[in-house]
Amino acid sequence: MKNLLASILILLVVGCKKEKRVIEEIDFETEYMFNSEIEDKILSDTLTDPRFTGFKYQMGASEYASKGDYQNALSTWDLATGTRDTAYTISEIDSINEKYKKVNAVNLIVKQSKEYKLLIINEAHHNSSHRVFTKSLLKKLYKNGYSNIGFEDLDNGSNKDSLLNKRKYPLQKSGFYMTDPQFGDLVRSALEIGFNVFSYEQTSDVNGTEREIEQARNIQKVIEERPNEKFIIHCGYAHALEGNYESWGKAMAGRLTEFTGIDPLTIYQVLYTEKSKPEFNHPLLKALKLTEAIALIDKEGNPMEYVRGESWSDIAILHPNTVFENGRPNWLIKNGNKMIKLNLKNIEMDYPIMVLAYKKGEDIKTAIPMDILEVENKTEFINLVLRQGEYEIVVRNSNGRAQKFQLNTE
Repeated sequence: MKNLLASILILLVVGCKKEKRVIEEIDFETEYMFNSEIEDKILSDTLTDPRFTGFKYQMGASEYASKGDYQNALSTWDLATGTRDTAYTISEIDSINEKYKKVNAVNLIVKQSKEYKLLIINEAHHNSSHRVFTKSLLKKLYKNGYSNIGFEDLDNGSNKDSLLNKRKYPLQKSGFYMTDPQFGDLVRSALEIGFNVFSYEQTSDVNGTEREIEQARNIQKVIEERPNEKFIIHCGYAHALEGNYESWGKAMAGRLTEFTGIDPLTIYQVLYTEKSKPEFNHPLLKALKLTEAIALIDKEGNPMEYVRGESWSDIAILHPNTVFENGRPNWLIKNGNKMIKLNLKNIEMDYPIMVLAYKKGEDIKTAIPMDILEVENKTEFINLVLRQGEYEIVVRNSNGRAQKFQLNTE
């Protein structure tokens, strides 16, 4: 019901605290899609060439990740890449345990980072937990002297968000994958801590090899402008590989060393991370039964690398299986976040609905929400995961009706 400005009173429950809040009907459009819309988009893709059919699932996984739907993102990605159930033998597991010791991944990275000027960490673009892990490093790396962070996903060139460092929060148009609330808050957190945030993606229409070169040249330029400062680069997949990489000659990380002479600390998150079902996980994950993100070190204290042919990253990160608490991934409840129980029993609109939580003071039409939940059927409570602070909550259904109210989590 658009253009209706009448307000109604509603009783909401936040934790155990009851407060009366004012809800208003608003005009609100969003690019975030309901699950049914994502499913329809995947089904409408009629490509039959087996070389390309996986692409629609990759894009679908990214759409699910953009709205914080972690489980559907994993499941859809697995449709794109395929799965298999493999395991190590008991003797292989014994050999791993004899050779390596598990250590906390954050602590190891922070310790190792002290000796470096440049740290490069990657992500899988459908996996929000990788963004949360990078965010968990920021304050400690800042204390170690790192003051600049570059994001592959930030648009560059004519679409560059030139006001980002001044505004202090990213917009949905700042980058394609950045619409994920966890990616948005990774960038927001970096800005709040005091990092200079910059883009480095290629701006010309180039092939894979040339893209790696252009990315590295763009980073090199920023480094040369700030010669006495330290840098973090958050990239995707193989861009974090050093050495010779078969597909591109060298990946971005290898090109950076070639162009600058700087040896980076490279961190690889992608391989040893959960699939949609535990049986599809890498056999090393199944063997180790993790409860936190870890790295493996040998008896000399050297981290286990990720190696692909003649390329490598210095530290391979192994992530545990997600535990869901009240329907939300347990890794969300970190970095100052807490579970907020919200009563929806008096929301009178057709379901499904999408609940979007925006940080107070940010533009709800353009900003990236702090959290998003789709609710399929009318229910009494949902669980948002938010920092302490003030928020504007927008509730919208698939018919376009939207309402807004204020929420204080302190």
